[in-house]
Amino acid sequence: MKLTQEQLQTYEESGYLLLPGCFSPAEVEVLRAELPGLFAEDSPRRVIEKGSQVVRSVYGSHSTNEVFRRLASHPRLVEPAQQILGSQVYVYQFKINAKIAFLGDVWEWHQDFIFWQREDGVQDPRLVTMTVFLDEVTEFNGPLMFVPGSHREGVLNPPRVGGVPDGYEDSPDWIANLTADLKYSIDKDTLARLVNRTGMVAPKGPAGSVLLFHPNLVHGSVPNLSPYDRKLVLVTYNSVENLPRFPEQQRPEFLVSRDFSPLSPLADNSLLA
Repeated sequence: MKLTQEQLQTYEESGYLLLPGCFSPAEVEVLRAELPGLFAEDSPRRVIEKGSQVVRSVYGSHSTNEVFRRLASHPRLVEPAQQILGSQVYVYQFKINAKIAFLGDVWEWHQDFIFWQREDGVQDPRLVTMTVFLDEVTEFNGPLMFVPGSHREGVLNPPRVGGVPDGYEDSPDWIANLTADLKYSIDKDTLARLVNRTGMVAPKGPAGSVLLFHPNLVHGSVPNLSPYDRKLVLVTYNSVENLPRFPEQQRPEFLVSRDFSPLSPLADNSLLA
């Protein structure tokens, strides 16, 4: 699947692009059917919400689950990523964010790239995250919120804050990248300055929609206080020309892939084959 020049321009200017209904209801059901088993897996790949036992995120499922492996190599994701990054790509990070009804917690305002730059040694923001909606995303169930155009600010360089979150005292330091208490969050003054200039948006759409966004785009989400889940798959692709320079203490493979093999898009019907 190729993006039009108009779509590419929208992404370049705004830092995000919504493609409603990119995957069919049948394809979404194939993906959703895999979630109970992944959410039940007791492993470091799974992160739970603060103060509850519900799943917040599951990482690296493309390397353990055949259906999500196919999704990560699907042409409706890989080909737009290749266009945007101007090169072959590989999966840098794969995660499923649950945002369960009534219990899904906040994601603080942040940029993604600063984590990958400081934690993994990635040099340039030549990455793109492709987000697949597994549920309808509405104004009520904690949609991703963006500050349009904020990616043009570059890395905003907030100070490192906090430490290992409550409930994860015996966990490694990188857990603070994954919970509600993020290590590098945007301060209120900076956020107010950006929002006063360009406003905020919360892209919404039916299950099967795909939302692309830039790694420096400022984003966050509120708790899900509704009775409706908001499950997303987020596949971050990196250019094969932008490999991370890992520090001595590398983060786990399920957080940052060390398989740099360029992806070859599968057949368009690969999820239903």
